[in-house]
Amino acid sequence: MAAVILYPAIDLKGGKCVRLLRGDMDKATVFNADPAAQARAFAAAGAKWLHIVDLDGAIAGKAVNESAILSILGAATVPVQLGGGVRDRQAIARWLGAGMARVILGTAALNDPALVRSAAREFPGRVAVGIDARHGKVAVRGWVETSDIAALDLARRFEDAGVAAIVYTDIERDGTMQGVNVEATAALAKTVAIPVIASGGISSLDDLRALKARQIPGAILGRALYEGRIDLGEALTVAGGQ
Repeated sequence: MAAVILYPAIDLKGGKCVRLLRGDMDKATVFNADPAAQARAFAAAGAKWLHIVDLDGAIAGKAVNESAILSILGAATVPVQLGGGVRDRQAIARWLGAGMARVILGTAALNDPALVRSAAREFPGRVAVGIDARHGKVAVRGWVETSDIAALDLARRFEDAGVAAIVYTDIERDGTMQGVNVEATAALAKTVAIPVIASGGISSLDDLRALKARQIPGAILGRALYEGRIDLGEALTVAGGQ
């Protein structure tokens, strides 16, 4: 069984490391006021990747937590991927040039698919698509708006675009500790040949085992790590090969 790459999450709001409940910006819990220290802690625990989301940036449409992101890049000893507010070529090139291993395009994937395609060609292996779904429909702009486009349909549009991965988040599970939506994630992974990274609701080692059994190649861990429900070292062992 192939290993699952784990991506500990650092979600940024007001320069601090927080977790939201179902994407609600008014329901933010601060877990660390020093994002760079959090990045170092995750790397020291064995993480091979880090996942950053600029929550404020996702709503503003541009980088808001820039200083915190740069501090993470300066502290991190592992590759980092970034989502939230990356909506044009200039932002993509800037973050990749600053040392970001990969950028995630979410709102842009829905509103400007040509940008995703051109960026994937220009920066091979360094552009991913973020698909955040509420009841199967794609949500954008920091999950403030829900479209009429089905998550599976959006994924199919990028089948031949050369994107590195699809980060799939079930918004209704995100931050709830109710377990990952394995079935929806597996359905997406079957729809396209693009590697899928699962996000939202992962709350136990059994969730990781279920994703691994369905051959999902990546998983983002958030609240469960911060609340101590999942030990990163144990999770890495379960995920295998890390």
